[in-house]
Amino acid sequence: MSCQVFFFLQGNAPKEIHAILTETLEENAPSHATVKNWVVQFKRGDFSTCDAPLPGRPKTVTTPEIIDQIHELIWDDRRISAKSIAEQLGISCEIGPIIHEDLDMQKLYAKWVPKCLNADQKRQCCQSSEQLLEFFRRDPNDFLTRLVTMDETWLYHYDPETKQHSMEWRHSGSPRPKKFRVQKSAGNVLASIFWDQDGILLIDYLPKGQTINAEYYSFLLVQVKDILKEKRRGKVTKGVLFLHDNAPAHRALATLKKLAYLGFPCPDRPPYSPDLAPSDYHLFPRMKNN
Repeated sequence: MSCQVFFFLQGNAPKEIHAILTETLEENAPSHATVKNWVVQFKRGDFSTCDAPLPGRPKTVTTPEIIDQIHELIWDDRRISAKSIAEQLGISCEIGPIIHEDLDMQKLYAKWVPKCLNADQKRQCCQSSEQLLEFFRRDPNDFLTRLVTMDETWLYHYDPETKQHSMEWRHSGSPRPKKFRVQKSAGNVLASIFWDQDGILLIDYLPKGQTINAEYYSFLLVQVKDILKEKRRGKVTKGVLFLHDNAPAHRALATLKKLAYLGFPCPDRPPYSPDLAPSDYHLFPRMKNN
């Protein structure tokens, strides 16, 4: 820019200075408006050829010091916003690349869980896991063959269409088919299903007007043992590990006595266990699809 100052001091007008620069620099020459602004600046007595500092905060500089400072702020408050970080450090709001790329972090919503376990419930979960692990260590080869589990599910008197049943071939861009909610009929029945790794042992449909109590459930356990003797020869002799949830009828004293009498050791079920129940995620969906 020193040559522009020289031409100005020579007494040349902005138009003349622009013509000289265009002849010399050709397509790289500044515009006439730019040259005119320079002349106005020179007339004010400002002959500086350096860019003036910009107002406001400096742009973000990705340095190890700034990265460490941002990391410390996030560790102190996991919910801090990017705007708050920028204000505290006095840098620009464009700190997203530092958080996502340099720190490899992202902000996630909290995951909903059914229960916040207290210390005693957590201890029970550990004890239940250790108990199952001990059963496995005693006989790792036949551990799964010894397991018998059960669960209940409601069956309604209508033929629902599942997501798999509603699938249709469509061109890309075609609207998705609509599936209206089916109203459940008044008729339903509670099915208690007992099964092991080889298949279903017993399906019991609760009579209308009756509830599952300890007496009714104990009667079902006796039937299961008879079926095991008939369909799974040697399983009762080898020993059955019986798994069920913490329903009131399952935890009743009469039920526990019946399990002990039948010789069905029952590992403890952790309270509010997040473990996937095999009946809910393997058996029931396939049954209802058919």
